[in-house]
Amino acid sequence: MKSLASDRIPKGGLALDELKASIEARLQVIQPAIPTPVRLVAVTKTFETHTVRSAYQLGIRDFGENKVQEALAKQAALSDLMDATWHFIGHVQSNKSLKVLEHFDWIHSVDSLKLANRLDRQAAELNKSPNCCLQVKLVPDPSKDGFDLDELKAALPELDKLMHLKICGLMVILPYGLNATRATEIFKQAEALRIDLQQQPWQHLRMDELSMGMSGDFELAIAAGATMVRIGSGLFGRRG
Repeated sequence: MKSLASDRIPKGGLALDELKASIEARLQVIQPAIPTPVRLVAVTKTFETHTVRSAYQLGIRDFGENKVQEALAKQAALSDLMDATWHFIGHVQSNKSLKVLEHFDWIHSVDSLKLANRLDRQAAELNKSPNCCLQVKLVPDPSKDGFDLDELKAALPELDKLMHLKICGLMVILPYGLNATRATEIFKQAEALRIDLQQQPWQHLRMDELSMGMSGDFELAIAAGATMVRIGSGLFGRRG
């Protein structure tokens, strides 16, 4: 697949029609590589509101953000996009968890039992049931949050008791600098873990979703079993 991630869109540097055409060109390259059941989450963090609107006009409905305040400003400016679905993909800070619940349909980054319990309590207060993925680290990576395998296995019985979060899968972020062979190994490991967990007799947990793969490796992730891919620079160009 031809990579378009290196084509830069200068911040504020393109007219709206040029911006839309640039995104459309990237989308035409990317979409054939994404089967229909796989959800494309356009990662719009650091990109301006008009970029999100252009992507929406091209048919994208799922948008990923990782900073609460930045996302809330965009959501307010784009409140007319009634069928947009917002995904929180960053670390959920305890003092921002209520805002995340109030303003996001999906939380990909539930990275600890403590956070899950907090979100569940707050979701009950808000009468909300957000879709959530458990962020897992399948290889050591001090730069990433998430459950390691032992932590996940120990936490699952308690996670299964939560009544207000719809825990429906796993989320994986690879360490930086892996080659394609190693990336594929980890993606396959994540899918094997998801299938193993899916086959267990949980009361509330579901393991239907696997959020993994970004601009540089999403095709490898899809081949391994991803149901959601998170693509930013591959759609919008390098961030300024």
